[in-house]
Amino acid sequence: AIGKDLAQAAVYTRKGVLGERKRGEIGIQTIRAGDIVGDHTVIFGGMGERIEITHRAQSRDTFVRGALRAARWVVKQPPGLYDMLDVLDLR
Repeated sequence: AIGKDLAQAAVYTRKGVLGERKRGEIGIQTIRAGDIVGDHTVIFGGMGERIEITHRAQSRDTFVRGALRAARWVVKQPPGLYDMLDVLDLR
């Protein structure tokens, strides 16, 4: 969204870092806790406001269905490198 390559703009931890990130950096955090199956939130934050998009999975069955769909799809493909954009026909 800011015209930068994520590999160069991503900051994956705040450990030992005080204050604001540098301009243009994108903060990415991962937290694992207890028996939480899947709780994912994307936050777009600005000064004085934020937009959050949250997805919560109550069961791992949700992920199993996607994995099975991908497995059924990939066995019908020629050898190559694929990702979920291919599986879901989003290219």
